[in-house]
Amino acid sequence: MNCLPLTAYRAKRPEPVEGLTAYRLTFTAFGRKALLSFFATFCAIALAVPFLSSPCRAEQEDTALDAPSEAVLTPEDTSEKKEESALERRQREEKRAGTGVFSLSTHRQNYFLPLAYNSNSNRNAYNSAGENKPSNIEVKFQLSFKVQLWEKMFWGHGDLFFGYTQLSFWQLYDKDLSSPFRETNYEPEVFFKFDTDFNVLGLRNRLITIGFNHKSNGKGGELSRSWNRIFAVFAADRGNFFIALKPWYRIPEDDDEDDNPNIEKYMGYGELFGGYRLKGHVFSFMLRNNLRQNNRGAVEFGWSYQIITNLRLYAQYFNGYGESLVDYDHSVNRIGVGVMLNDWI
Repeated sequence: MNCLPLTAYRAKRPEPVEGLTAYRLTFTAFGRKALLSFFATFCAIALAVPFLSSPCRAEQEDTALDAPSEAVLTPEDTSEKKEESALERRQREEKRAGTGVFSLSTHRQNYFLPLAYNSNSNRNAYNSAGENKPSNIEVKFQLSFKVQLWEKMFWGHGDLFFGYTQLSFWQLYDKDLSSPFRETNYEPEVFFKFDTDFNVLGLRNRLITIGFNHKSNGKGGELSRSWNRIFAVFAADRGNFFIALKPWYRIPEDDDEDDNPNIEKYMGYGELFGGYRLKGHVFSFMLRNNLRQNNRGAVEFGWSYQIITNLRLYAQYFNGYGESLVDYDHSVNRIGVGVMLNDWI
């Protein structure tokens, strides 16, 4: 069920209920089993976090007040100073940008690709919907941020966030059609982030996230797409390398309301992403697979390099299914170049 933008929301015809008008919003819309699974997983992680975490952040803050400043450290002290890992650096930069409840910070990558070439555009979908065929060259950009809603939950280890990501595909160079936006994916989410610190396969797991995610493209008719998911993220690092596993569970919909049936056959049940920093360069990746005999998936590789403060050169390659919601069942082959405001690390 689409929620963004509001003008594109497809409301269901109201039904009378004991003389009152009501929309069909029941537990079946979300799935009772899905909700029970979400709360069970959330409670399990919440109970486990104190045993997996580093010392409470409140204690760390108190200790920091008594710690000597860098100005009075001896050469021996500075030589023994622990080097930051990739995720520790990312978290420090986020806190420097804004701290406390209702502070705004970056979420996923923010980038603008003025030249994004797709050699396999999904023209059949637009033809069947009675719309014009998209051209192979367009603009692709993503905006993403998060806002902290509640700080230091669960014995000082967890924070509650609202996140928002918008991915747009703009037919800027199609002057005959007045440069329309081909598709925009809107993705609001609410999630809990828990600080952790434990070893797994030679890496340090730094955080665990669990939340609810809605994604839709705001279109109507045959091009309408949306789905709701419960997801988790397990992020670990070692030095300048980080990797994150993001499994998800799609909340079932009624057949007559499902815009994209069998999306799991193309998007799978999760993704693996990460990155490596090397002398100012950041190399990133994303891998997705449906883990079925009829194998489908996607890969994305990125490279960025800082050119001035807060601005990086960026190149991206994507191949596979699910680059956008309209293309969830269509394989895309795209390369793009542009600029980026923030990379993963």
